[in-house]
Amino acid sequence: VHPNVSQGCQGGCATCSDYNGCLSCKPRLFFVLERIGMKQIGVCLSSCPSGYYGTRYPDINKCAKCKADCDTCFTRNFCTKCKSGFYLYSGKCLEKCPDGLEANNHTMECTSIVHCEASEWSPWSPCTKKGKTCGFKRGTEVRVREIVQHPSAKGNPCPATSESRKCIVQRKRCQKEGKGKKNRDEKRKKSNKDESKETRQESKGRAARRQNREQRENNNKTQPKKRKAPNKEQDLAPVDTAH
Repeated sequence: VHPNVSQGCQGGCATCSDYNGCLSCKPRLFFVLERIGMKQIGVCLSSCPSGYYGTRYPDINKCAKCKADCDTCFTRNFCTKCKSGFYLYSGKCLEKCPDGLEANNHTMECTSIVHCEASEWSPWSPCTKKGKTCGFKRGTEVRVREIVQHPSAKGNPCPATSESRKCIVQRKRCQKEGKGKKNRDEKRKKSNKDESKETRQESKGRAARRQNREQRENNNKTQPKKRKAPNKEQDLAPVDTAH
């Protein structure tokens, strides 16, 4: 071992020096050179930092730099995230997305173009005019549909979600609301009046029956009891004069 090389290192180093830091790493750790000013220091890490990808060899595991336009990568030729100003597509960082794709500024990726999709039309509504369905001959009917898929930035825009057309109906008169309400009120009052009349008649009948019953009871109490008439046959019986 070189005199400047030490084996009693810290921070995951297997061998190190005072000037260059780590020279080799413990098993499964990655060796990477970090620049500090004009000097490069070797360090040992459990995973490679941003802008680097790891490669494993029998004697050493190293961190190598990604391409200049890559922020993170899986290998040198496969990016997983691009630097600002580039869009990720199939592991590559592009300034402009290919034809048939559009740039997503939120994820900074090239994505498929999404067109608008609408549901089927609903049935036509009843023929109306000024919110009414009577009192006219010509009116309007409406049908609607819903948006089930909103478009992306370059997708086809959504169509209209409602349609209207003229319609003809058999003309009929509208029942006046005031008249109908008046009739309903009169019927309700009449019904309440009949019910009240029947109730009063029933009350009068019960009171009369109670009064008659009480009168009979009072008469029975005040009238004297009748004496039993004598038996005429006993009064006319013959008198025994034999003695």
